[in-house]
Amino acid sequence: MLEKRDLRIVYMGTPEFAVEPLRCLLEGGYNVVGVITMPDKPAGRGHKLQFSPVKQYALENGLQLLQPEKLKDEAFVEALRQWKADLQIVVAFRMLPEIVWGMPRLGTFNLHASLLPQYRGAAPINWAVINGDTETGITTFFLTHEIDTGAVIQQVPVPIADTDNVGIVHDKLMTLGGQLVVETVEAILQDTVKPMPQEQMAVIGKLLPAPKIFKDTCRIDWHLSTKRVYDFIRGLSPYPAAWTVMQAPDGGETIVKIFDSEKITQSHELAPGAIVTDGKSYIKVATSDGFIALKSLQLPGKKRLRTDELLRGFKLTDDFVMKME
Repeated sequence: MLEKRDLRIVYMGTPEFAVEPLRCLLEGGYNVVGVITMPDKPAGRGHKLQFSPVKQYALENGLQLLQPEKLKDEAFVEALRQWKADLQIVVAFRMLPEIVWGMPRLGTFNLHASLLPQYRGAAPINWAVINGDTETGITTFFLTHEIDTGAVIQQVPVPIADTDNVGIVHDKLMTLGGQLVVETVEAILQDTVKPMPQEQMAVIGKLLPAPKIFKDTCRIDWHLSTKRVYDFIRGLSPYPAAWTVMQAPDGGETIVKIFDSEKITQSHELAPGAIVTDGKSYIKVATSDGFIALKSLQLPGKKRLRTDELLRGFKLTDDFVMKME
């Protein structure tokens, strides 16, 4: 059996979610011979190039680094080949071509933030919360041609509380993901892995997708039920944040981001999107079967505020409505 210091690992990832597994590998004494992350991107008003969280961590720990624009580029593929990886690990990166994922003799495995085959796609954590699931999880699986379809190595279920937002669930999965990546590497080292094809796994209900989330995805539909609007808001909080358009009696419009809310079960005859407020301490918005109480929100160019804080500087009355598309 190979010793962990003899196993040559190449690690691929970009966001904060991918830092924890890399940290666990290094602190566990594993031999990470190189890291691959996305090219630096301009950010902020000055468009200064910003390092990815994985790049920042790799530099702080003296790891070799590659940032390819194109994963089929011959120079990149040759540089990767020079690292002579026995195993590649992918966490929140990009879809790899076969010339890359098929290179190591022990294969390439991915850490995915759902209980595959459920929620294949780019935003599994968001969609699990948006859909009101009470459980999600993390999965390691070997890469193959189709995205998120390879044979499953290990899974860990994680409960979702009714009060959890996507940030809370993200952090739970990130911590457990670091542990699961190390456990998966150990199982590969000890040759105890018995991959399970996803098509042979039991699934309750229909499979749901987890497509990438765009700005238009985040607009609230107040025609939905109170629970669905509540789950939608927490499934996008704190980032990228659900939003709505608030329309004043004179027709002026303001985009409002909503971060925290509460469900209110109460019958009414108001149109969905109608606003009920005392102008001082609370804002309630009508849904198809109740109200959503807004607890934390943000106006354009302003910081995030509690409702009572916002109402001190923004005059709001029951004549305002949330504009529908």
